[in-house]
Amino acid sequence: MNRALTVLTLTLGCPLLSAQGQTAGALMAQAAQPAPQSRLTLPAAVARAQAAGADVSSARATLQKAQAALRAARADPTSLITTLTQAEQDVAGQAAALEAAKLGSVQAVVASYLTASETAARIGLNAAQVALGERNLVIARARLASRVATALDVSRAQNSLNSERQELADARAQLPVQLASLARVSGLPPGTPVALTAPPAPPHLGPGLVTLQSGLERRLPALVRAAGGAAFARLQVRLASNDDTPARTLQDAQVALANAQRSLDDAQAASATGVRDAYRAVQDAQARVPLAREQAANAQTALAQAQARFKAGTAAAVEVQQAQVQAQQAALGVTQAQHGVWRALAALSVASGLDVTGLVK
Repeated sequence: MNRALTVLTLTLGCPLLSAQGQTAGALMAQAAQPAPQSRLTLPAAVARAQAAGADVSSARATLQKAQAALRAARADPTSLITTLTQAEQDVAGQAAALEAAKLGSVQAVVASYLTASETAARIGLNAAQVALGERNLVIARARLASRVATALDVSRAQNSLNSERQELADARAQLPVQLASLARVSGLPPGTPVALTAPPAPPHLGPGLVTLQSGLERRLPALVRAAGGAAFARLQVRLASNDDTPARTLQDAQVALANAQRSLDDAQAASATGVRDAYRAVQDAQARVPLAREQAANAQTALAQAQARFKAGTAAAVEVQQAQVQAQQAALGVTQAQHGVWRALAALSVASGLDVTGLVK
């Protein structure tokens, strides 16, 4: 399957055509009224979410408020050092929250986009399976009429066809819902006609594990807050370390510092573990892609052999059709494996606070 040329024309909030037996390349959902289409790619969907997504916009506004409060505190000559420190830490925390919101929006768009793309591809596969099931039912009935099959064989073929038709109907019902979810996370209004293109191949994982685990306390909002809490506790100890402050106040500040440092250490260890697990998930996902491609190549070989046997008169047309469906299943397996890499990269980006998808501009 040529992914570069695959374009699925879909309409948010509009039902798909109900005709069965469509191929993946002919799959199309038409809008009720003619309207200019928005050609949406995965990078474009992410860019829209970064520019107009609700979570990113909210985080950006919160950061701007924190920056304004810091400027006001610095301009006030009566501001205490504790007030300035807290204002500076609030800005650092909100800046980390904004970056986390951007990475979270990438993960949300990737998940929604790939889910809709896979469902559209599965509709094509389900339609091919229905066509094969219909032929198998015709064959079973003919064999029953010739007394070389039983009524149970016909019943099995009918049940299989019914199941395949239900899967096709379910996929067609799911797609508009998934497109609506994509519209929401990417900032598209419901009902917008969209030409959804196949996602590009996922990038190779560049940064190593050590790089991704370094500096987490400056990138992850929870760690930024924990590091700020420890720094503020150290400031309180320093301010209490004088002859004018009661010894009990200093002791309480020292206990608070020890607790804050312990919380920071625990959070850093947990975050580093999360990055390591996400990193391994990317490696596992990448390892599945060549296996899926090998299976697809084997399916194509089997299809070519079935076609050759059919031309030689040693195979039935249904055997070729069966091989075609199996090749289509294998091609979908490659798509799903590549999508698994995209999802793992998005999850690693969130876990590490660094974009490894290449989608954040």
